[in-house]
Amino acid sequence: MTWVWVMLGSALGGVTRYWLSGLAANAIGETFPFGTLIVNITGCFIIGFFAVLTGPDGRVFVGTDARQFVMTGICGGYTTFSSFSLQTLNLARDSEWLLAGANIVLSVVFCLVAVWLGAVAAGALNQLEGA
Repeated sequence: MTWVWVMLGSALGGVTRYWLSGLAANAIGETFPFGTLIVNITGCFIIGFFAVLTGPDGRVFVGTDARQFVMTGICGGYTTFSSFSLQTLNLARDSEWLLAGANIVLSVVFCLVAVWLGAVAAGALNQLEGA
């Protein structure tokens, strides 16, 4: 029954990605794929946070189904590496080399920082006494 939860999580993640990307495009514009960048950064933070919080030494115990629902389903449906790749390719094809390079560097750096921050935040939460 795990696959049902993963599919449900993927649907929720995809709808959230669509909403947030549209919100960013309307607020910031579509010259640079800020919506995709924001989605990927927040998705990296969420997966880093949840992985540490619910890991073997984590503060919160969840079963395998719940971990797959969040990490594979929601985060997999939410993050947009394929969109990032296509948008970067389109920028390069349009000879927008600076924007294509910026998208690559910003995405990799900020997503790695976000997954690290998520892990650090969950690690700190795991160390709290009580609750």
